[in-house]
Amino acid sequence: MHLPNKQQAHTYLTEAALINPGLWVPHCEYAAQAAYTIASKIDGLDPDAAYVMGLLHDIGRRVGIIDLSHCYTGYQFMLDEGYPQIARICITHSFINKDTRGAEKNWDSDLKDLETMRSFLTTIEYDDYDRLIQLCDAISVSSGYWLIEKRLLDVGIRRGVSDSSPDRWQAILDLKNTFDEQLGYSVYQLLPGVIENTFGFSPNGKDFINGRN
Repeated sequence: MHLPNKQQAHTYLTEAALINPGLWVPHCEYAAQAAYTIASKIDGLDPDAAYVMGLLHDIGRRVGIIDLSHCYTGYQFMLDEGYPQIARICITHSFINKDTRGAEKNWDSDLKDLETMRSFLTTIEYDDYDRLIQLCDAISVSSGYWLIEKRLLDVGIRRGVSDSSPDRWQAILDLKNTFDEQLGYSVYQLLPGVIENTFGFSPNGKDFINGRN
């Protein structure tokens, strides 16, 4: 795989954060760390590659405050930079079962761009890196990690749901179970602060925690 190294990836994210600062930046950092940690426990996965993919999966948000079209802007940006594998992740992280039904609802760019993404998805088969970043995106927020069920509910409240949402939710839950089976235990055991972040309290039970991407 031809990927930027960690330093280059952090430079991309730092530059993007200057253009469009926001909670999406620490979300990416937590997703990257989760990807690294999980990949380091699974044979055949490169933790450093997983880290870079996690760090840059939302890089399309560099252009400003946008919704689902960040997948396409990230895809184009990374293609232009010469990193097609990262460009791919910019799309695949948001379409866990290649299902783009309902995407128009949150699509804030030219619909021709959405058609380009749909066509791209028909040409590929998801690999373990696609699936890993999908999982890490689904459990990472700007303050750390949440149980998937809370993350799905939060996204549904903020962005709405469609007829395809239950299929997507089930696919994400199935994805976690797949990685749990590969590890031999729950991915949550590898990630610090899941309970504290999910339920909004620090370990001392006093300080309220709130954060999302």
